[in-house]
Amino acid sequence: MGAGGLYGREPEMDAIAELLARARAGGSSALVLRGEPGIGKTALLDHAAASARDLRLVRGAGVEFEAELPFSGLQLLLRPALGYLAALPGPQRAALEAAFGLGPATGSEPMLVGLAVLSLLAEYADETGLLCLVDDAQWLDRASREALLFAARRLHTEGVVMIFAARDGEGSFPAPGLPESRLSGLAPHAAAALLDRHPLAPALRYRLLAEAGGNPLALLELPVALVAEGGSAFSPGALPLTDRLQLAFHGQVSRMPAACQSLLLVAAAGETGELAVILRAAAELGAAVEDLSPAEQAGLVLRGDADGTTIRFRHPLIRAAVYQRAPLGQRLAAHRALAAALGSPEHADRRAWHLAAAATGADEETAAALERTASRARERSGHGAAAAAYERAARLSVEPGARARREALAAEAALEAGDLERARDLGGRAARGLDEDPAMQARVAQVRALADFWQGSYPAAHRLLLDGAGLIRDTDPGQAAVLLIQAVHTSWYLGERQLAATLDRLAALPLDDADPLAPVGPYLVHLGRGRSERPPPLGDTLAAVRRRGRAPDQALMILCGAALALGQDADAYELATELAAGCRDRGGAGRLPTVLFFMAEGEVFTGRHLDALATATEALGLARDTGQQQWVSQFSSVLAYLDAAKGEEAACRRNAEEGLAGATAAAISPGAPWAHWSLGLLDLGLGRAEAALDRFERLTREPMRHHICATRSTPDLVESAVRVGSPERAAEPLARLATWAGSVRQPWADALVLRCRGLLAADDQAEALYTAALDLHSQDARPLEYARTALLYGEWLRRAQRKAEARGPLHDALEVFDRLGMRPWAERARGELTATGAPGQGPRPAEGVAAGLTPQELQIARLAAQGLSNRDIAAQLFLSHRTVGFHLYKAYPKLGVASRGELKEFADRLGL
Repeated sequence: MGAGGLYGREPEMDAIAELLARARAGGSSALVLRGEPGIGKTALLDHAAASARDLRLVRGAGVEFEAELPFSGLQLLLRPALGYLAALPGPQRAALEAAFGLGPATGSEPMLVGLAVLSLLAEYADETGLLCLVDDAQWLDRASREALLFAARRLHTEGVVMIFAARDGEGSFPAPGLPESRLSGLAPHAAAALLDRHPLAPALRYRLLAEAGGNPLALLELPVALVAEGGSAFSPGALPLTDRLQLAFHGQVSRMPAACQSLLLVAAAGETGELAVILRAAAELGAAVEDLSPAEQAGLVLRGDADGTTIRFRHPLIRAAVYQRAPLGQRLAAHRALAAALGSPEHADRRAWHLAAAATGADEETAAALERTASRARERSGHGAAAAAYERAARLSVEPGARARREALAAEAALEAGDLERARDLGGRAARGLDEDPAMQARVAQVRALADFWQGSYPAAHRLLLDGAGLIRDTDPGQAAVLLIQAVHTSWYLGERQLAATLDRLAALPLDDADPLAPVGPYLVHLGRGRSERPPPLGDTLAAVRRRGRAPDQALMILCGAALALGQDADAYELATELAAGCRDRGGAGRLPTVLFFMAEGEVFTGRHLDALATATEALGLARDTGQQQWVSQFSSVLAYLDAAKGEEAACRRNAEEGLAGATAAAISPGAPWAHWSLGLLDLGLGRAEAALDRFERLTREPMRHHICATRSTPDLVESAVRVGSPERAAEPLARLATWAGSVRQPWADALVLRCRGLLAADDQAEALYTAALDLHSQDARPLEYARTALLYGEWLRRAQRKAEARGPLHDALEVFDRLGMRPWAERARGELTATGAPGQGPRPAEGVAAGLTPQELQIARLAAQGLSNRDIAAQLFLSHRTVGFHLYKAYPKLGVASRGELKEFADRLGL
């Protein structure tokens, strides 16, 4: 037996002891225990609770119940910590109060509740530390599960340990990114020791050891059942182990008096264990509190809390045995009794679900009650619960039209919850029943399209958006514009032909000029490659939109991406920064990666690699934590580009591989364009020009030839083609770049074309092209592009034996490459300088003293230098304030400062 009284679980107990020790030292961690019923997960949670001693403790459990009541599991878990709500930032406190029904619904971002949970756990941990235990996590409502997992993934230095126990084969508790421990059966010696608690005949002992397979619950409960039934409860191997255990528990329940069994059934049919509610409902069935005594004496039920206001079953399998083996009529009666006992307004949602469970056919009154429940759940950001309620309401609907409408609402809610398969299924069912309602058909088409898009089915998504827009083109052109603007996004992944056709549809839409989206189409049409006129400035388009009203954020994000494709980098970056600030203020962790991608692109294009690294690293973490695989792909590829620039081959290939993952036969992966550019830049920097050219040429073919990366990488392609002696391979891509530059009319774009022409020109023309390019570079703050041109010009001068003149541009290039940490490029410039006869120079530190910070330390130090408090920074970056303090503590000595005041005073000098 282990020191904690558990047989054969020493490794798991040691792991838990290590987690608790880390919490006492101020560290945080999370662990998921997985295994079959009865394998010992709950016993390990009990052991952890007993070992917590000086740590604070919160403990909860999921409950198997047909209803999904949003945040119900989370509220029960965090009840001891609610006294600390006042310490949370205002938006977080309001979101959590709304989620728990303690304040008005705010319609806040779903992930804001997760951030509030993280902050509340950090506050409640205080200086002593906190242990958070969640049993039967597979039965948590979706909203509770997602909030807890978001918090668990963002833990760092709060002194918090979160341990989840989840059963195999039932429910779902996907927890990617969290450490897991899978429990198997006890070793033979431990199983034998546990079974020896019961005096058994040798033959029966041998049989039980074989039947139990090391399952601790089976070793404890089956002997009791066999003795009670005279050894004939079941034949060997007749049922799966879980069913045999459930049968054993049912044997105990069936020996209780009838009134006790009725009371147990009411408790099993309920979901909270509230004794007052259970007794009110049991009274409808002729049972009273005294009838509970036999079950208590048999250990079937236990007190649920210290004040005795709740009860719980000793094991979930007992609850399952009571409920599942009761006759149908008795189960229906129990739900009707519970609905009657939950008559007050604050219990309207629970009442609606019990009425639904008691229904035996279509019931419009109950369907309407469930629809109201769904609406309330949606207002509280409980989108998964809303989907469940709408779907059940649809099944109870009398009229086919009402059923289809509720299925459509369920599909929308499922999409908002991120349950894409469910959204597609519900949307498909709704579409079949909405023949007479084009407006609702279009809504459903949009839901199905977005579900397809986020799962990488771009062609299907595109077709649904076009079809949906066609249904309402004349009756609701404003909503049709929303669908077509989204179709511009889907067509971006399919190719130039699909993009051009979608832009034509958008341009032909009979949209009222007063609609806020009216200026968007005329701006987006410039994405078509055939246009030579200069697009209007993004700022003018945004001003025209805002004069007309408010446009959807999705449209603004697409404008942001379009502006980058049209060369309006500064305007796009300004809009992305504005949208990101709004996401941070609202706690929109789910939406933030989208706008951070545009920010990261702008930072790469302007040579601000340290900024891009900080942005992409934060966004990649958020994308992983919120399950957005598209942005995991995109940001992995952006990081691959930054690795390539520094010549870090292994890291570049690792990130590019993740960016290329997820491609299908019909569509590229979202990160493919950046991944190919990254791998090409890596090869070019390391002198492998032929391999680089092959990579860059992939970007010139469909479906990527119109992508931003295809355009912006053209100078690299031209350089690669010249280096391998095949300048003709650069002709068509350069012609496309020149056409694009002529339409966007930006000095830096013209400079890139001049650089490329300088590479291809005869010696008597090259110098004029290079110097003209450098003059245009000087008009724009793009030091890296200046350095790349200066390097090529310096190399040309050195080859022309004008060594003294070459040193100036080569020195300029080297300074930039060293500052950005671009080792291969710096070595190339340094080698050229040496060839001119200049004295040798060693590498210089990159990006000043700030380059020694991690990306997260850099972000936090910058915000602190702006005067933000730790709590303000935490809210901005979706961290706890303790994590912010930890990173600042680590950053100060790296920066050579000792306080916030010094940080603010020396921000510019420190490169912040």
